[in-house]
Amino acid sequence: MRWRNQILALLCLTIFLALGVLYFRHWVVQKPFGIVLFIGEGLTPDRIAATRLYVGGANAKLSLETLPAMALLSNYSKDFAVPDESAAATTLATGKKLNNRGIGVDDAAALARTTIIDIAREKGRTIGLVTNTRLTNPTVASFYAAGKERSEEVARRFVEGNKIDIALGGGGAEFLPESKGGERRDGRDLILELRRDGFQIVRTKAELENVPRWRRPRLLGLFSGGEMAFQNEISSGGEQPALAEMTRRAIELLQWNPGGYLLIVDAGLMGTAARQNHGEETLAETVQLDRAIAVADSYIGKNSTLLVTGNLGIGGLALNGAPFRRDSGIALLGVNAAGEPALTWATGPNGQPTQNEEAQPKSAGFLSPEVSNGRARVDTRQEPAASYARAARSTVTDVLAAGRGPGSEQLHGFLDNTVIFKIIRDQL
Repeated sequence: MRWRNQILALLCLTIFLALGVLYFRHWVVQKPFGIVLFIGEGLTPDRIAATRLYVGGANAKLSLETLPAMALLSNYSKDFAVPDESAAATTLATGKKLNNRGIGVDDAAALARTTIIDIAREKGRTIGLVTNTRLTNPTVASFYAAGKERSEEVARRFVEGNKIDIALGGGGAEFLPESKGGERRDGRDLILELRRDGFQIVRTKAELENVPRWRRPRLLGLFSGGEMAFQNEISSGGEQPALAEMTRRAIELLQWNPGGYLLIVDAGLMGTAARQNHGEETLAETVQLDRAIAVADSYIGKNSTLLVTGNLGIGGLALNGAPFRRDSGIALLGVNAAGEPALTWATGPNGQPTQNEEAQPKSAGFLSPEVSNGRARVDTRQEPAASYARAARSTVTDVLAAGRGPGSEQLHGFLDNTVIFKIIRDQL
C-alpha cells in the first residue's frame, strides 16, 4: 500500500511539473537573454546586391540574407528629409527624431533623452559597444552621450557616465592628454581614470583574446589612436582584431550576467570608405559586417535577438554594366575593355571639381591618383562620382533592416527606423 502511494505522489508531481513547463513555454512571455544590434553605416538594398556579387558572384548568399525577418526603414530627421549621422543614430538609440547636427539631445529643452542603454541597465543587463571606427564617433556616441560636442568631450562623457561594461574600438588618442601623445587639451588621462575604476585596458588582438571569461566584464579595448585600419590593410599577423573577432569576444564576456546583455556593434568603416569613394574598401567592409553577423548568430543562442539595420544611405554607390554571373572580387572593379567603370558614385571626392571648390584645384583629383586620409587612391576614372563633394553626401534612401529572434517578427514591409528602438525596448 505504501509503495502505491509513493507512485501516485510521483505521478502527480510529474503531471504538475509537465503542466508548469507547458504553461511557461506557451503563456509566460520569455525575454531574450542576449540582444545584439548591428548598425551598418550605409547599409541599403543596393549595397547588398553589390556585396553579394563581390563575395562570390550572383549565386552567392550573405549571412545577412539568412535572417528570416526583413523590412525597409525610412530614416528622415526632425528637420531634414536626409538625416546626418548623429540624427540617424539618435533615432536608433532613443526612438525619437532629432534635428541634424546633434547627438542624443532634445531640441526643445536641450536635455539628453533616455537611450536604450539606460533602459537596459535599469533592467539589470550588461552593456557592450563594439566599433571599428572611434568609440567617440557620432553613431556610437549617440547611445551614451548628449549634445553637440567635440570628440574629447564625448570621451569624457563615456568615462563619467559609467554606462558601458565592455567597449572595443579605436579612438585611443581622445582618451589621453597631449603630454602622453593624445589629443586631450584638458590634461586628463581618461585611461588611467578607467583603470582606477576597475577597467582592464587592452590594446592588441592577443590581449583581447587573453581576457578570462569568468571575470565580471569591465573592459576597454583601444586598438588604434584614431579609426581602425581597413581589413585589407591588416596583415594576417596584425595586432588589430577584426570586427567579427571583437563581436565574438564581447558576446563571450557579456554572457556572465544572468540578467542578460545588450550589445551594439557599429560597422563604421564601411561608412568611412563610402564617404571617401573607396569602392573596394566599401564592399570589403560590408563583407566584414556580414562575417560579424554570422559569428554573432552562432554565439548568441536561439533564444536571443539579433537585429541588423543601416543608418542612412551614403554616396550612391552603384555596380554597373553586365558582369558575368560568376564574376566576383577584383573582377568587378576597375574599367572594362571599353573604358567604362564598373563602380560609380553619385557624389564624393572622385567627382570633377568645379571652379568654386576650394578643397583642391580643378586640374587635380579626377584624372590622377590622390591620397585621402593617408591612404593611396587609385585612378579616380575607375570609380567616378557624378558630382564633386569633399566627402560623399548622404542620400534619400530607405535602409535595410533584418533580424531573427523574439521581437524581430515586427520587421516586415515598410516601416520607420524608430521601430528598432521599440523592438529592443519591448524585449528588455
